[in-house]
Amino acid sequence: MRHFPVFLNLADQSVVIVGGGEQAAQKARLLLRTEAELIFMAPQLCEELAAMVDCGKARHVPTVLNAEALIDARLVIVATGCAAADCAAADLARQAGAVVNVVDRPALSDATMPAIVDRDPVVVAIGTEGTAPVLARQIKTRVEAMLEPELGRFARLAGALRARVAQHIEPGKRRAFWEWAMGTPRRLMSDGHDRGARSMLDKAIASGEAPAKRSGALSVVDIGTGEPDLLTLRAVERLQSADLIIHISSCPTAVLDLARRDAQRRIPRDLEGPSQWRIDRELRQAVTDAESGMNVVWLGASTHVVPVLQARGLDHELIPSVAGQTSSPIIARAEHA
Repeated sequence: MRHFPVFLNLADQSVVIVGGGEQAAQKARLLLRTEAELIFMAPQLCEELAAMVDCGKARHVPTVLNAEALIDARLVIVATGCAAADCAAADLARQAGAVVNVVDRPALSDATMPAIVDRDPVVVAIGTEGTAPVLARQIKTRVEAMLEPELGRFARLAGALRARVAQHIEPGKRRAFWEWAMGTPRRLMSDGHDRGARSMLDKAIASGEAPAKRSGALSVVDIGTGEPDLLTLRAVERLQSADLIIHISSCPTAVLDLARRDAQRRIPRDLEGPSQWRIDRELRQAVTDAESGMNVVWLGASTHVVPVLQARGLDHELIPSVAGQTSSPIIARAEHA
């Protein structure tokens, strides 16, 4: 990893964009979301940048190179479109002590501009060290689909509640509270039920802890051919909220990397092959774990697993892979409080 990802605080800081064309405008659109003071440094500005200056969103320094305008700059983005001008502007900005990004010239840059998923204050940045911007945008599209539009509002609410949580909930119970808060209340707010979400959170804080779990859940995630990009969003969500993951030793590492890092993992040594009594025994233990309050994910082919669960009448959720041939209906799963 050549580039270490960090988030730069631009509140009340100067950001200079050197250049007045379309590339400069693309970066300006992004930086308008921040609290930075924008300065455009170019002899002439395109209509879009000129409009930003006219309405007071930025100011204009009508020259390509102006050392004085760079003195207080926290970040300088160079987008002149001319190799010689880009190099000269980058050198001057670096001498002024600014962090420098030269559009489409990673070798001249101190920092690269990532693809961004903005759910302020939740921000996801995807970078490829300047090697594959199209790939970064494709990844951004997938992450955009995973994160609900209201996530930022819920994150701000959670931030506003931290002092109350610290006051009313003892340290040993806070993690359980936040894990619960990121479940049901978050889903309520994402569905537009703000009042219900806030009421649930207020009651939990007043009681000093998260509501007790009534039961856990058992999810059977069919990994199909084992390619992680063929897992559904629901499958990834279950993996990231799992307390226990049961999988065979040949389960692809790329699939397991999608799971919550601190989840327990169990690899039944004698589960390889379709031995029905072995599967039955492991499934009964998985159901017991779910009934004790754990989120359990059975990871692998569902062919020999689902019939056992159905025959025994054991609650579970079946999540086929995108390319899977599984056609069994989804069985009602146990719910959390």
